[in-house]
Parts: sequence; structure tokens; C-alpha cells
Amino acid sequence: MTGFLFELSFLLAAPVWLLMISAPGWRGTERIAASPLTVVPILAVYLAMAIPVFPELWTAVSSPDIDTFRDLTALANGAGAIWAQVIAWDLLLGQWMYREARRLGFSPLLMGPLLVLTILLSPVGLLLFLALRATRKPSPLAARGVHPSPDTAA
Repeated sequence: MTGFLFELSFLLAAPVWLLMISAPGWRGTERIAASPLTVVPILAVYLAMAIPVFPELWTAVSSPDIDTFRDLTALANGAGAIWAQVIAWDLLLGQWMYREARRLGFSPLLMGPLLVLTILLSPVGLLLFLALRATRKPSPLAARGVHPSPDTAA
């Protein structure tokens, strides 16, 4: 069951990622990406895995050190709970990046690969996005709610 829940956590996030990457201009994508509720099913998976190992989880977070964290992740439910937590927070991060990129007028051709990188290595994706973001002011079109097409924005 834990293996299924582990895989389910990403499968629940994948449709939102897919929309942000492959249909960034669709109105439904914007509406979905604006909602923090996208992570609720993933957090339910987190709870299903965290509750059975709650004493170990509590020890790892209330008195953190590498050994207690290693002990937690050595348990299947502990590793699965941490994975689901990472998936949920990465999705929220990706949604923020998607919305911020739209506000700033970044091209979907730039953001697609950056969002894929964020799925795989979120700290690297976030750092690259923050560096790009630091160089850009909101586009006049984006400020009016008009998002540029891939061939009109960098």
C-alpha cells in the first residue's frame, strides 16, 4: 500500500504540472494554478503515510538531527510521507512560478523547460527562475491581463 501511495502522490500532481507546461494560455490552467487546493489530495496521501509513523515523524521535526531524519526515512511510510510533502510543496512552488511568469510576460517556451526542471530539481528550477525574475519587470500587456504569445516574449 505504501508503494501505491508513494506513486499516487506524484500522479495527483502531474495533471496540474501538465497543464502549466503544455496549456499555459488556457483559461482553465490559470484558474487551476491560482488555487492552493490542488495540493489537498496530495496532503491526504501525506497524512495516510505520516499517521502510522507519527512518533518517529514528530521526533524528527521536533528535535531535528541527521540521525533521527535518517531513521524516519528508513521507514517506508516515513520516506513516503516526506516524498508526498515534497511533491505538494513543489507543486505550490510551480504554481507560483507559473503565475509570476505570466504576470511578468515570460514566454511559455522558456517556462515549459523551467517548470520541468522544477519538477525534477526544484531548488535549481527556483534559483534559475528567481534569477530570470530579477531581470524582468511586468510587461505592459501582462499588467492589463493580456499574456504574450510564445513568439512575442523572451
